[in-house]
Amino acid sequence: MLTLLHLLSSVALLVWGTHIVRTGIMRVYGTNLRRILSDSIEKKPLAFISGIGVTALVQSSNATALLVTSFVAQGLVGLAPALVIMLGADVGTALMARVLTFDLSWLSPLLILVGVFLFLSRKQTRIGQMGRVSIGLGLIILALELIVAAATPITQASGVKVLFSSLTGDVMLDSLTGALFAIVSYSSLAAVLLTATLTASGVISLKVALCLVIGANLGSGLLAVITTSGQNAAGRRVALGSLLFKLLGCVLVLPFVVYLADMMSRVPGSNKELVIYFHVFYNLIRCLVLIPLTGPMAKLCDMLIADVAADDPRLRPRHLDASALDTPTLALANAARETLRMGDVVEHMMILQREVLHGKRGQDKEVRRLDDDVDVLYTAIKLYLAQIQKEDLGEEDSRRWAEIIEMALNLEQAGDIIERMAGDVAAKSYAVRRAFSTEGLAELDALHERLIDNLRLSLSVFLSGDIASAKRLRRSKHRFRILDRRYAHAHVDRLHQQNVQSIETSSLHLGLLGDMKRLNSLFCAVAYNVLDQDEKDARS
Repeated sequence: MLTLLHLLSSVALLVWGTHIVRTGIMRVYGTNLRRILSDSIEKKPLAFISGIGVTALVQSSNATALLVTSFVAQGLVGLAPALVIMLGADVGTALMARVLTFDLSWLSPLLILVGVFLFLSRKQTRIGQMGRVSIGLGLIILALELIVAAATPITQASGVKVLFSSLTGDVMLDSLTGALFAIVSYSSLAAVLLTATLTASGVISLKVALCLVIGANLGSGLLAVITTSGQNAAGRRVALGSLLFKLLGCVLVLPFVVYLADMMSRVPGSNKELVIYFHVFYNLIRCLVLIPLTGPMAKLCDMLIADVAADDPRLRPRHLDASALDTPTLALANAARETLRMGDVVEHMMILQREVLHGKRGQDKEVRRLDDDVDVLYTAIKLYLAQIQKEDLGEEDSRRWAEIIEMALNLEQAGDIIERMAGDVAAKSYAVRRAFSTEGLAELDALHERLIDNLRLSLSVFLSGDIASAKRLRRSKHRFRILDRRYAHAHVDRLHQQNVQSIETSSLHLGLLGDMKRLNSLFCAVAYNVLDQDEKDARS
């Protein structure tokens, strides 16, 4: 019982080490990895190589699957290129299995020692996060050694030998056992290394070992399907396509396992080395052969997993990927993109509100519906940002976190103001058949046009942080306030002239001017954040 507990704890340590490496790499190179994957989709060879490289970095094809499916779910990567990247990830895992079979017992304590020193001394820096990666790599190597050590006495037990002796005839049973190994150990890498150890000790034959390796690859595909089950349809298609490719590899190779085992037994070298090399070449050949089939496989996955239309007509967040929360830089970029979507909805509300001013009926209801969409996006952004671990944020990321939440809050308040403006115009103008004067409507139109321009410029400043644009936005705010004051005086002059239309709509007109001034302040607030930070940087 104690030996089994040691084995399970070693597997847990392997999972934790993989998690630490993945999150550490993503925090340091997350944006670059995203760019690499996005840039590599144009050509299949580049996509294949990027899949190998990313998997070598994050030490897990399952981690690469989570990364790629999140990009596909957000519409950043197409399904066919994503499947090519996943094929590259399978080769990357096989290559890492070969590397980890070398005697690296001396490396594990060194990596952990150096990693802990760097992480604790410089936690918030890139070097500190690389220390975190070093700790994870040390734990992975240590966990693999512990798994082999814990499994060895188990395999020597008479009952287990009887169990393994049953894996000598049925290739389907052997491959399914290998898939179970990969799922239980949460890593096809661990399953392959354990299989190689069992083969070296003579517990299983080379033929059974090959079946277990093929099954372990299939098990990693099943793991990807399980871990991406919460994704949308686009994300789940990636995992399904990868699984079908692995299943196709099993179907094509399993009938020839007996001949392969017989041929390999004549090759000089230990059985352990033969198992590892079979794993490498099986994945390499399988993936190279299947790369041309990624297009048809993408079409098949589109047919098998259809997009489900949402019953709720309200807008839903598109970029708030939960799998990126372990990578603050990526999570903040996702939240910023969703905030820009929120700004687009507010701009649409502004355009419709101008139509309400010109007497187009029914548009006030559409403005009200869009305000509900703004509220949904604001709530989603707020809750998403709340899940980011603030203690893991550096100074720059903490500042960006505050900028995003403030911009989202300002846009949410702007949406409420626009909804109220449209409702007031509909209630106080349509209901009693009153209209603005020609001069007054022209003034409101001019302010409205400037507001939309300021909103667009504020979103640009929010995205880029450009100092020149921020100064231009600040100047535009002051010009708007001067113009707003001038138009308020012009309206009072029309009242003195006894303009009937101005008298009838006076309270509504002045209320709209006040609301527009508040909207302008909300839109332009981002300029002061950028300029204040620029002044602080200049002083330091």
